[in-house]
Amino acid sequence: MTRAVLLDLDDTLVVEEAAAVAAFAATAAVAAERHPIDAAALAIDARVRARELWRAAPAHPYCRRIGVSSWEGLWCRFEGEDGDLPALRRWAPDYRRETWRLALAGQGVEDAALAEELGERFGVERRALHETFPDAAPALDALAGRYPLALVTNGASCLQREKLAASGLGGRFAVVVAGGDVGAAKPDRAIFERALAAVGVAPGEAVMAGNSLQNDVEGAIALGMGAIWVDRDGAPARPGVTTVRDLRDLPALL
Repeated sequence: MTRAVLLDLDDTLVVEEAAAVAAFAATAAVAAERHPIDAAALAIDARVRARELWRAAPAHPYCRRIGVSSWEGLWCRFEGEDGDLPALRRWAPDYRRETWRLALAGQGVEDAALAEELGERFGVERRALHETFPDAAPALDALAGRYPLALVTNGASCLQREKLAASGLGGRFAVVVAGGDVGAAKPDRAIFERALAAVGVAPGEAVMAGNSLQNDVEGAIALGMGAIWVDRDGAPARPGVTTVRDLRDLPALL
């Protein structure tokens, strides 16, 4: 019998990847106002450069362990003193600037001041693009009357809580656990176990719902939980995997 429901955040309740892509585009458009460049190509190249720099960073193993993406690193404040957070906080301004300096250089533009400006502008653009899926609040309202809800999300604790606060959904959750709180990201069992302990249920009494087959579905099943795949992209059905395309269908499956 289901006694608690765990939910993912990014691209399950709130728009994440599309918002990041839009923020790159908006930031690149600022550069195109100053120099005769291809803004669309600049936005794509900035994503590539960010990924390269991110993977080469000394703290990348820590970020991978807690589930922080390269584009999140471009606007995360890395608040707190746990793990490599202090080092990341010191390094982040250089990372932001260098991402855009290299992308500009790829189009023959050498403008250090603009690279610095774009590095900070990306965070402004991304914070202007918080968006909650329209089915999220109705689904959570229907579930909250029946089950304690736990948010289980990969990423830095400060950034994931910032996204949750901006969504207006925070009051629906009894428990919030981010990868940075545990030092491990889904599908690692530790993050699920932290949430289950907080709501006081055994794995077999909980269901996890999220958009990632590997992180949310397979991770939950490996621990003995139920799992529901939130497939917003209309991907082909997976045999044996319970799927919803609209979160408002979730309560009826529990």
